[in-house]
Amino acid sequence: MKQFEVPAFYRSPLISKIKAARKVQDPRKKDFTPTEIQLGEFTFLLARHFGFCYGVENAIERSYKALAENPGKRIFLLSQMIHNPAVNQDLTENGISFLQDTNGKQLIEFSDLTPNDVVLIPAFGTTLEIEQQLKARGLDIQTYNTTCPFVEKVWNRSDKLGETQHTIIIHGKHQHEETRATFSHAAASAPALVIKDMKEAEFLGSFLKGEKTVQDFHAYFEGRMSTGFDPNIHLQKIGVVNQTTMLASETEGITQFLREVMIGIYGQENIKNHIADTRDTLCYATNDNQTATYGLLEKEADFAIVVGGYNSSNTSHLVELLEQKFKTFFIKDATEIASDFSIHSFDIHSHQLQHHPSFINNQSKQRIVLTSGASCPDSIVEAVMKRILAARYTDQEIEQLCVQFA
Repeated sequence: MKQFEVPAFYRSPLISKIKAARKVQDPRKKDFTPTEIQLGEFTFLLARHFGFCYGVENAIERSYKALAENPGKRIFLLSQMIHNPAVNQDLTENGISFLQDTNGKQLIEFSDLTPNDVVLIPAFGTTLEIEQQLKARGLDIQTYNTTCPFVEKVWNRSDKLGETQHTIIIHGKHQHEETRATFSHAAASAPALVIKDMKEAEFLGSFLKGEKTVQDFHAYFEGRMSTGFDPNIHLQKIGVVNQTTMLASETEGITQFLREVMIGIYGQENIKNHIADTRDTLCYATNDNQTATYGLLEKEADFAIVVGGYNSSNTSHLVELLEQKFKTFFIKDATEIASDFSIHSFDIHSHQLQHHPSFINNQSKQRIVLTSGASCPDSIVEAVMKRILAARYTDQEIEQLCVQFA
């Protein structure tokens, strides 16, 4: 796979050494057991796969390339490059401005842009409507378009479904930048509908079975269907794609559920005429990170820490998996661990930071599960490890403990 030029301060000598060793041991990625690292009285169970993915490294490399190649020009990002606060802060400190926030709210009007400005499309991609607006301003949106190729793969799959007259069901979070972009591209090819989870799939199933009215359907899915969507017509032949960062198991469950509903309505012998035989369209990194998280669940530990941006979809799903077994703390970086070794952890259910006192106890040894999302730099994960070690060791002792790996 291509190697990208990412600023050195995003890298971690410690974690790079660990990842390199696992790659040599398991070049075909068949072993998803975690790596156990003994550092003094702490054992860290690092997920087999975590951290920057192909799409993220590509986006970061091209962002810094835009800075280097356009001195003196105004450089804008359409919205957050990726869902990691440290990366986005670094880009803004280097002079890049955001045109929109993550919800699509305009921060700088497109009318303020000139053809001499540089605009970067983030890894999530963007909608056809926004592309048209930028082009109308005379802006080049291709040179620094960092749309992840795995997102584009979903768009291509949607195009194919449209060609065969399927309605496109998108498993995703309809407010997420990627899903907004995918919905726009899908709706250009076919009727499209966004569903978030199994609960919404079950409502869709109830309509298909005649248990809900058209009025019920439109009220429930308001704002999440393409213009002119007629559920009586457009749900007779469907295909499922997904936001690339959703839970693979949930996408598979939703697809199978809808298949069973269609079988009940049309019969097994006719099923190929009513639901496409699609595989999930998750990216490789999401699949690898989630499978590696299941590997963590097979181990025993005192607690788990997941590091990443609080608005990162793929990271929140790692938390969702780990909290089934472990007390799980979701932190953006080491600053969430206070000097008294209490911790501020983001709750994915209430969407609030919660304070947990003395999360590191006085036991002689502790086992800690540790992973991060696909948009989190390894340097931040290393900083979290060292912050935990600081509960019992001096800076000099920590460096001595880490040097055996780095």
